[in-house]
Amino acid sequence: MINYDKYLNSSIRSVSPSGIRKFFDIANEMDDVISLSIGEPDFQTPWHIRDEGIRSLIKGKTWYSPNRGFADLLNEISKYYERRFGISYSPSKQTIVTVGGSEAIDLAFRVMVEPGDEVIIPQPSFVCYEPLAVMAGGKPVIINTKDEDNFRLKAADLEAAITPKTKLLVLPFPNNPTGAIMEKRDLEEIAGVVKKHDLIVLSDEIYSELTYGGRDHVSIASIDGMYERTIVINGFSKSYAMTGWRLGYALGPTEIISQMTKLHQYGIMSAPTTAQYAAIEALKNGSRDVRKMRDEYDMRRRLVVDSFNDMGLSCFEPLGAFYVFPCIKSTGLSSEEFCTRLIMEKHVAVVPGTAFGKCGDGFVRVSYSYSLKHLKIALERIREFTEELKNEGNG
Repeated sequence: MINYDKYLNSSIRSVSPSGIRKFFDIANEMDDVISLSIGEPDFQTPWHIRDEGIRSLIKGKTWYSPNRGFADLLNEISKYYERRFGISYSPSKQTIVTVGGSEAIDLAFRVMVEPGDEVIIPQPSFVCYEPLAVMAGGKPVIINTKDEDNFRLKAADLEAAITPKTKLLVLPFPNNPTGAIMEKRDLEEIAGVVKKHDLIVLSDEIYSELTYGGRDHVSIASIDGMYERTIVINGFSKSYAMTGWRLGYALGPTEIISQMTKLHQYGIMSAPTTAQYAAIEALKNGSRDVRKMRDEYDMRRRLVVDSFNDMGLSCFEPLGAFYVFPCIKSTGLSSEEFCTRLIMEKHVAVVPGTAFGKCGDGFVRVSYSYSLKHLKIALERIREFTEELKNEGNG
């Protein structure tokens, strides 16, 4: 037998598979399972956006695009960020279109991080940051955000985590899995620490259009002194229900984006042509669709938060993304135990909080990017499950 371990990259072998997919895969093998495990909009891509993609195919526009992306799309991205967040980026020098936001994050890590560099990552947070930092040769430094702080990153905690080896801060807000946001005053405090220690920020703003309670997203790049220190990551998957189109982008300093473009040239070449034509239409004429979907998510959000609190699983009010992060410590079960028993006994799939960092134990992630009917049935099953757990404890 060949020992393949000696041929494989040790950094990649050391990384565990995504904890999100475990329960999704179990759900796919069972009947009558309601899954609240995947962060994917249940809406279809709006027709006028799909039509542009279809039209590009009918016209035979199936060639490579320029490496950075089509000029029209780069221009629309630049205009969008200036219109929505008051930040101006050069389409030709400070913008790149990627295969989803995930590629943009990977590129940023790979051009910024050298062996031994420390990357600060607040957790709970999306599963990709820590593994990508490791695969780039960096050392992840984890800051555990807390329920009592509404899972926001605190400047004092950031200050305490910084060492002479710190190079990059990941700022994942609005947050997956908690739904937490950072408001302007929070970002100003973080910016003060970042500037003091001469750091760069990777700001993942993929959920920037999904904020609630009258609070608009604020990009840390708009804070004084942070424009030149921030790589902004965004995309079309969440806001425009375009997950399968696989299109994202990065904005930032010319010197960094040029190196990301070089890596993109050799590793990917260019993002999908059809998706880029659709994305141009999304940015030009998709704001009404975004508002409609956001209003629907908001209604679902309030239903889910109220339901968990009512069944005795405390849940702070998330003000971004489309997730809730209820605390299940009162059940006496770990996150893994809770999710395993819930799917086996009640055929409802949610994700253990530990999939997003060790500090997520005692919590589960529930996505409300599903229909109201779907959510109501799932919530009723979860309520039955928690009642049965209470009876077990009293038995």
